[in-house]
Amino acid sequence: NMFYTCGPNEAMVVSGLCRSPPVMISGGRVFVLPCVQKIQRISLNTLTLNVKSDKVYTRHGVPISVTGIAQMKIQGQNKQMLAAACQMFMGKSEGEIAQIALETLEGHQRAIIAHLTVEEIYRDRKKFSEEVFKVASSDLVNMGISVVSYTLKDVHDDQDYLHSLGKSRTAQVQKDARIGEAQFKRDAVIREAHAMQEKISAQYVNEIQMAKAQRDYELKKASYDIEVNTKKAESEMAYQLQVAKTKQRIEEEKMQVKVVERSQQIMLQEQEITRREKELEAKVKKPAEAERYRLEKLAEAQRLTVITKCSSLFLSLSQIKGDAEAFAVEAKGRAEAEQMAKKAEAFQQYKEGAMVDMLLEQLPLMAEEISRPLAQAQKITMISSGGGEVGAAQLTGEVLDIMTRLPAAVEKLTGINISQVRRPNQRCV
Repeated sequence: NMFYTCGPNEAMVVSGLCRSPPVMISGGRVFVLPCVQKIQRISLNTLTLNVKSDKVYTRHGVPISVTGIAQMKIQGQNKQMLAAACQMFMGKSEGEIAQIALETLEGHQRAIIAHLTVEEIYRDRKKFSEEVFKVASSDLVNMGISVVSYTLKDVHDDQDYLHSLGKSRTAQVQKDARIGEAQFKRDAVIREAHAMQEKISAQYVNEIQMAKAQRDYELKKASYDIEVNTKKAESEMAYQLQVAKTKQRIEEEKMQVKVVERSQQIMLQEQEITRREKELEAKVKKPAEAERYRLEKLAEAQRLTVITKCSSLFLSLSQIKGDAEAFAVEAKGRAEAEQMAKKAEAFQQYKEGAMVDMLLEQLPLMAEEISRPLAQAQKITMISSGGGEVGAAQLTGEVLDIMTRLPAAVEKLTGINISQVRRPNQRCV
């Protein structure tokens, strides 16, 4: 077998060919060549040592016996300490290693006891344990051993020194207790008197404070009552206002519901109207339109029939109409000729009178033509200088003024004075 393993509580050291310096393995495995390499093991278990130092003289020459408990082990994680431990303890058993460490610890324990008094060791055991732990650790670490812990287990002597020390201490404690009790009673009486005085003072102060507090309470209560009553009144008013608002909102909601219902009714009525219109259109309007269309087609057919029948008569009627128009033109011409002949005879007989008669017949038409622009005007603005009529009388007067100028114009055109000429049926105009 060339492979070797070890647990975490031991270490292996391989030396020989190609192993210079030796290889140290803590909790692992290693390959070893037979005959040319050598493997050795060293324990890393914790060692518990019972360190006893009997009848060791203290600094004042009092012999005492001290017993301590120490826990120590070879440190496998530190390569330097493991190498030192291998050099010193390789090949030794755990008992031999423990014995070496025990003797070292006991020597340090005796040295520390010799430098302390019994009172220091007895009263401050923690300090003693720390001193031993500190001194022993610095020495054992060079051997590759670390001190895990050290505790002082027992301290005793054969001369009843500790017992006597206890008695004196007990007497001192008892004396101090009696003195303390007397002082306590005295202080208690003094404190009781002070307490009574303070009690009475505090009682008076308390009563004063109570009276003041009662007064403040009454004042505050009155003020708070006013505020509470005010708040109650405001709350009641607010409640009533809120009730009114709620009622108003309810009424508004009712009105809104009614509006919605009315809207729904209107929509239903509109839908019903639309339905009836469609029904009327389907039952009445459409048949009526169909009947109208039928009648129109029948009338159109009759019209075409009549036109067809009358077309044959059109030629004969047009010929008759032409004959009639020719006869009418001929009759109208003969009448106009006779009229002109009679006018010529009248002109020949009456001469200026006939001309005047014609002028008089045309005077109304002339007045109408003169007043036509005035009749078509939409707005007439008349400005008066204050010396005449204004309004319709002035407008009529203007038209009549124009008419009075006609005889003079006729006389200039024809040389006839119509005011001096007699009409055929009158003596004088």
